[in-house]
Amino acid sequence: MAKAQDSSGELIAGRYRLLDVFLREEGRALWHGEDTAFGRPVVLTWSRAAGHRGEKPPEPAADRILRTAGILGPACHGGVAAVLEVVEEPGFVWTVTERPPGAPLSELLLHGPVDHVRAAGIGLGVLDVLTAAHHEGVTHGELGPSQVWSDEHGRVTVTGFGLRASADAPRVTAPSYASPEQARGEGGAPPADLWALGAMMYALVEGRPVVRDRGEAEATLRAVERLPVRAPRGAGPLAPAILGLLRWDPVERVPEAVVRESLTRILRQNFEDITPPEPLPDLLDPTGEHHGRAAEDEGSGRPVRTRRGLPLSRPVLLGAAVAVTVAGALAFAAAGGPSDGDGTAASGPAPSRAAAGAPSGAPTAGGAPTGRTPTASAKPSPSPSPTPSASATAGATLPAGFSLYRAPQGFSVALPKGWKPVETQSSDDLAYRVTLGTSGDARTLAVTYSTQLGPDPVAVWSALEPNLRAVSTGYERVGAIRPVAYHGMKGADMEWYSVVGGVRVRTLGRGFLIGDHRGFSLRWTTPADEWDSAADRQALKAVLDSFRTGTE
Repeated sequence: MAKAQDSSGELIAGRYRLLDVFLREEGRALWHGEDTAFGRPVVLTWSRAAGHRGEKPPEPAADRILRTAGILGPACHGGVAAVLEVVEEPGFVWTVTERPPGAPLSELLLHGPVDHVRAAGIGLGVLDVLTAAHHEGVTHGELGPSQVWSDEHGRVTVTGFGLRASADAPRVTAPSYASPEQARGEGGAPPADLWALGAMMYALVEGRPVVRDRGEAEATLRAVERLPVRAPRGAGPLAPAILGLLRWDPVERVPEAVVRESLTRILRQNFEDITPPEPLPDLLDPTGEHHGRAAEDEGSGRPVRTRRGLPLSRPVLLGAAVAVTVAGALAFAAAGGPSDGDGTAASGPAPSRAAAGAPSGAPTAGGAPTGRTPTASAKPSPSPSPTPSASATAGATLPAGFSLYRAPQGFSVALPKGWKPVETQSSDDLAYRVTLGTSGDARTLAVTYSTQLGPDPVAVWSALEPNLRAVSTGYERVGAIRPVAYHGMKGADMEWYSVVGGVRVRTLGRGFLIGDHRGFSLRWTTPADEWDSAADRQALKAVLDSFRTGTE
């Protein structure tokens, strides 16, 4: 390969100091660097410039890379490295990016193979970025292990978009991860990115690439085009997805949606295998999708399968996704008490026996009793100081367009008119979760009652955040995890952004402990661009002010 002509200590663009090379491969060298203007670490990538075909000169590399970064930044929300500077010289390009969290997969591969679960988690993170990029009409075309970074929490960041000069430009870096059509000189399209994804997961589980580097790029590319793919021996249940991506004919490669389903199934199964039964096996992933387990139709008593939520880009995660949402939703019950919009604790009555134990014969939304009675094992809840009843307080202060919903499970809350339960889940230990919303409204409210919660809500949130970060596209916490005192009970609340189906959403979770490891939680999710709207602020305040743990 051509060697980067710069040396340690030199400045690129008069600002970015080269420190040391940490990776060299065909057509590329990666340097640790420092932004001397701000004293922050950066990564400087030297790449051989791709040639072009045709009479029309290609777009300058600097313009192309910066334009692509401008497209993908909003689309991927943290899934692609932020580009700070691009310097184009004859025959090569310097790209300066913020240092992504973790390390590139090329470093991980130096330590041998990883288990198929970790490979599936990394693969899903890369797939999320590729899906968003392809939706925007952007193909990577040069994807390899040095351009995929992952940290200990499973967060994935992709670099190197915009390097290709044109759609039919030959691949110039990491030939071991080139697709057969790229090896034939046909350029790259989305199926070539999928091949590279399959080749990286293959390398992760086998400890070596599908095709070993032959020393010369041309020799490696000939091997990619001609040699059959050997079935991976360490892939376990990941093997079908890998081999589906490594089909020689790009038309026959499995679609992105099928790959996603396969990866999420693996992660879900792993979570179920290693995690003791939760008090409430949540069917929601962090994006709000319902995975189709039977829920009870409150009107008929028949089991039904429900799917509702914000538009989804992934059926998601499932190992860690279920972990985060189950634990996250239940931890919210240990987390922060309902409060008004500025975090001031709202008042609420002592939890009723229905809330503390099994659903009672409380009236339904229409006023009819459910006919259920508390179980003998239900324990009476503690008695905080008296506060106004739900019916008296909420009914008197409901804004126009809201009505008080009385749940058969034993809670009440003010909801926008037309909202109703869209999924109900329950478990043998009396825990439950009710998700409320309505068709055509992207917002949702999830109410969870749990019987197994830890004593320190802030610590619970802190322990859960790494998983939440790992499984949520574009995860970004808003502020600190905040302890909340709710009517003398411990709590904590947490807010975060994520991306669902290309839509950035914001979630607020608040809950409170009611004693004996029991508690309630609320989780309000809404499109981020509507978060500060008057209508959303009013709805959130109405929910938080009116929520009561018992129907009276």
